[in-house]
Amino acid sequence: MENRNIYIKNTLSGKKELFKPLVQGKVGMYVCGPTVYGEPHLGHARSAVTFDIVFRYLHFLGYKVRYVRNITDVGHLEDELNGQGEDKIAKKARLEQLEPMEVAQNYTNLYRDMMAKLNVLPPSIEPTASGHIVEQITMIEQILANGFAYEREGSIYLDVMKYAEKYHYGQLSGRVLEDLLHGSRALDGQEQKKHPADFALWKKADASHIMQWPSPWGQGFPGWHIECSAMSIKYLGLPFDIHGGGMDLKFPHHEAEIAQSHAAFDCAPVRYWMHNNMMTLDGQKMAKSKGNFISLSQMFSGDHPLLEKSYSPMTVRFLMLQAHYGSTIDFSNQALKSAEVASGKLLKGLQLINDLIADDIENTDKDLSEKILSTCERCYQKMNDDFNTPETIACLFELLRFAQILKQKKAKISIEVLNTLQNTYRGFLNNVLGVEMETSNNDELLSEVLDILIDVRKQARSQKYFKFSDHIRDQLAAIGIQVNDEKGMTTFDFDRN
Repeated sequence: MENRNIYIKNTLSGKKELFKPLVQGKVGMYVCGPTVYGEPHLGHARSAVTFDIVFRYLHFLGYKVRYVRNITDVGHLEDELNGQGEDKIAKKARLEQLEPMEVAQNYTNLYRDMMAKLNVLPPSIEPTASGHIVEQITMIEQILANGFAYEREGSIYLDVMKYAEKYHYGQLSGRVLEDLLHGSRALDGQEQKKHPADFALWKKADASHIMQWPSPWGQGFPGWHIECSAMSIKYLGLPFDIHGGGMDLKFPHHEAEIAQSHAAFDCAPVRYWMHNNMMTLDGQKMAKSKGNFISLSQMFSGDHPLLEKSYSPMTVRFLMLQAHYGSTIDFSNQALKSAEVASGKLLKGLQLINDLIADDIENTDKDLSEKILSTCERCYQKMNDDFNTPETIACLFELLRFAQILKQKKAKISIEVLNTLQNTYRGFLNNVLGVEMETSNNDELLSEVLDILIDVRKQARSQKYFKFSDHIRDQLAAIGIQVNDEKGMTTFDFDRN
């Protein structure tokens, strides 16, 4: 494993801190995944790509990473701040006259498909909230036993004022409890709470609620926040190394996770909190709930009034990488076109670098060799500095410039320096940044066309139109496709040269 110091901007302290995993050589990372009630959009892509980079780089350095990213398929209410309103998935199911799990499965499948197109690696474990009801109930019972929660008519709430007597509520988000108490709105159902800032761990379900489970407090369903606490602890232990998610989740979701962990186990859940910034549209957060989003399928098809054309998944991925994860990205066609050009240059450059041949070591250019090695090392330095992808990309362009000098025979380098150049460029572009040449369906389409032509030739030969049959064969051969007629079968080979 590479012995390199990584510094992470820890949201909890607001500072870059040296990353030291709890267990040497191993990392536990939990990231809040999607609530699966609609199509994945650019906002989902931002978070997924951000932590895909963290996952990839740690693995690249030799760490064994257990990456857990959840699927929220129950408990996320429309008013997430106050824990009020209808369950988002249940509402979608009611509107579409489907079972809630049909809605959840459909959009889970779509999310996974879109992430695969973006070359986002699947997590090590992808648990669902509905599959961990028992773990959530057990954790709620522990919080109740410790005196930090109370029951009201079959619902369980965390007692924030009681919690604040021992722990700091607001340590992650910077929210002040007094301001939260005074600033809360009067909402239906809030009369059950002791204080407006209290949040639901378990909600009582009435007969009309289509997603409910039995519990010690009657039929109900878990609160949104408890699921991530229960699942992260189950698979990563307590505490674990890294918790990631969008900046919009700091409050109330992640703040509640911290409170639940302390209330149940008297322990902070996470050592390093990481938050990616938002994708914005005209300066506003892009989100399904706001209705101002562009879905990923629309991005790839170009079927949206704000899109001038379709953009490939790799272009969308590269757009995310051109900005540091902690900064916002405002949507524009110009930014996407620039990402398309830049990613294309780097991918084309990979072939150029792979084709370079080293020269006699006695005739090498020492100055250029030192620059190449220094730039290769800077790729690591930039990624070690809080996963700075735009600066890493700048280093790759610099390496490409050196490669073009070598291609033009203006300088020579040794085999060792060439190997370092090739391995670094390829490793960071493909393995760390996840930027790869996209597979096209053109080959599949070509194969289908050739099958049609072979069938036409077969019919021509059966009717003894040999001249026409040979004409098709000769024309295909002229463009590098060899037709073979053997033992009553016709096959073809491509001349890739």
